[in-house]
Amino acid sequence: MRLRALITAGLLAASMAACASAPKGARLSADFAGSTTPPPLNVAWQDDEAAEADEGHGFVVGALLYIPSRIFDVFDIVRARVRVGPGIAIGARATELADVFVGTYATIYVGLPGPRGRVTPRLPFGLESKSGAEVSVADVTLEAGLGPDYGEFEFGAGLQLLIVGVDIGVDPWEILDLVTGLLTIDIADDDF
Repeated sequence: MRLRALITAGLLAASMAACASAPKGARLSADFAGSTTPPPLNVAWQDDEAAEADEGHGFVVGALLYIPSRIFDVFDIVRARVRVGPGIAIGARATELADVFVGTYATIYVGLPGPRGRVTPRLPFGLESKSGAEVSVADVTLEAGLGPDYGEFEFGAGLQLLIVGVDIGVDPWEILDLVTGLLTIDIADDDF
């Protein structure tokens, strides 16, 4: 019985030691490689294949995603949305540094959402609310919902009159992103 307990304890210790070490073919992220400080508990081991996948798509996947990325680049250029819901507001934008807004609204919108600013596409509909005032970087507005998330270089205007509103805009940065994207250079970092 005692021998059995010793064998069980030995197997348990060996299995715990195996779990604490890196799996075969794995490596620790570069942040802790060669460091005398142990990594924090939330740093996980990565195998070499997963690390390579994080670095980007292969040629075939990149080629298959080229056309969808260019289509979304075209949609990123223009914002054209209709809003329905209560409110009264007016705003204009000539980049983030030269924008004004005053008013309040809580609406449902439909239309082209404008610049994504991320890889995942935005839905062409959703809920949006904005209240307060903004002049350039002095911003005392409260926003909720799925937008509008204006681009840093976007030019446009918005108007909400009682229950109907519009929001239109064009972003020159997204035009440049489309042109450079044709050469497979993604300056907006929003390609798939």
